This record gives sequence, C-alpha cells and structure tokens, in this order.
Amino acid sequence: MADQVDLSVSLGRGLRLRSPVMVASGTFGYGFDAHGADRTALGAIVTKGTTPGAREGNAPTRIAETPSAMLNAIGLQNPGVDHVVRVYAPKWATWDVPVIVNVAGDAVDDYVAVARRLDGVAGIAGLELNISCPNVANGLQFGVDPRMAAQLTAGVRAVTRLPLLVKLTPNVTDIVAVGRAVEDAGADGVSAINTYLGMAIDVRRRRPVLSRGSGGLSGPAIKPLALHAVWELAAALRIPVVGVGGITTAADALEFLLAGAAAVQLGTVNYVRPQAVREIHDGIAAYIAAHDLRHLGALPIRQARVEAHV
Repeated sequence: MADQVDLSVSLGRGLRLRSPVMVASGTFGYGFDAHGADRTALGAIVTKGTTPGAREGNAPTRIAETPSAMLNAIGLQNPGVDHVVRVYAPKWATWDVPVIVNVAGDAVDDYVAVARRLDGVAGIAGLELNISCPNVANGLQFGVDPRMAAQLTAGVRAVTRLPLLVKLTPNVTDIVAVGRAVEDAGADGVSAINTYLGMAIDVRRRRPVLSRGSGGLSGPAIKPLALHAVWELAAALRIPVVGVGGITTAADALEFLLAGAAAVQLGTVNYVRPQAVREIHDGIAAYIAAHDLRHLGALPIRQARVEAHV
C-alpha cells in the first residue's frame, strides 16, 4: 500500500526528511504565502536567497514567460538575515516541516556572515549555498570555478554545524568538477541545478524584455538538461544530490530519483499548480508500492561511479 511506503530521506548531519519532495529557493518565498500547497507532503522548504542586508532586487520587468519555461531576474530581493532570524525563524520553529535557508552574497565574507548568524537558531534546519544565481553582478563567480566554490564552502563549513547543501550552476563546462570540489570542502549535499542563462527580446519595442537583459531560465524546458546533470553528479559524488529543474509531475520526479537524486525540489510549477506538491508526493509513493520497492533507496538505476579526472 502506498500509505505504508517509507519516503524518508537523509541529507546528512541529522537532517532527515519525511518526504523527498522539497520546494526550490525563490519559488516559495519564506513559506508563508503558499496557501495552495499541502505542507504535510513536503520534506523541507528552501527559502528565498538571503543576504547579510536587505536587497530590493532588480527593477521591473523581472519575469517573462517563454515556451515551456519562465525567465526571471528578481535579483535576490530579500529582507536580510537579521529580519529572517528575528521575525521568520520563531514561526518556523513551530512548524512540522524543516526550513532550509538559501544563502547568497557577493563575497566569501557575506556567506560566512550569514551562516554564522543562522547557526544554532531555532527553526533553521540547514543551509543551501547559492553559488549559482545568474541574476546579480557576482552571482556566478563562485559556481563556475571549482577552486572558488571549494573556498566558499570551506569558509562556511568552518562557522556552522548546520547541514550544508551547495546549489550548483549548469552554466559551467564541468559541473562534476565543481561538485567534487564542494564535496571535498565539507558540503553535505548538492542541489542540481539552478537556472540556465537566457533572455527574451521584445520585437515591437526592439529591446530585451527583462530590465537586466538576461535572466534565469526555469520550467519544463530545462528538465532533460537538469536530469543529465543529476545523472553525472550522482555517479561521481558520495554525498546526496538533490534534483532540481523542470519537475512538474510525479513521473518527472521519479526520473530524477531513478537517476540517483536523493530528493527533488519543485520550482516553477509552484506558480501554476501549487497542488503539485501533494500530487508528486503521492505519485512517488504509489510507484514504489506498485513495484514492491518499499523505500526510496531501492529506486536509483545503478551506474558505475565516475572516476576522478587524471
């Protein structure tokens, strides 16, 4: 029976989720306004990117639809870490679902300062380092360079005991090299992937649609690309991989889990079908029960581990 299936998953350092279904940073706010989503089906909530101080984000236009996808250039609008600790965290501490705070910044010191401020705060279950935002001036600098990614991860690891995920960018030649670098530097897991760089042009006005010109592409159009990234990372890393990118149905989520993801994050679908959280959770449970697998660990397709580059 589907209701007897064990859907729990561990993301390291004692962070155990009741469900492999999470919501992706930037698509669920800080968890207070998503009234259509069934939080009881969630394993964890990942918040908007949080920086040392408040940020207004980019000027409009910041969102544009494209075929089977969405472009966004929000620009890390958020109230700053002190507000998160004082106002949001006490409310999260009363919830029955863990909250993972996505952390962003312009320099290593920014990430370290936010992580230090969040460490030990009730209501905060883990951190996700955003080294892959394409919508701000320095958003990709850490995510495209394995050495810099490792330096940032090690700096944060030194100041927090919280479980630590690192969100990787697909806008890189070798995502596995970056994944290995953050693993060696102390990450407990990676989230793969963040958005692809893209743009749209208004042919009537003869100018880019987004105020910043380019933005991050998300939604169903990127799913095959995200799935391949997860397949490669799961074969190469020892730490959990959380699959993100274009997941809209239970079948989509199952593809990521079969590819080796320990859990999945739902993003763009939250805007159009918030009930997808429950649908995908139940669909995964039904699939496992129908195949007599009983638990998530039996799902991944076994593949040879990718050896380190010589």
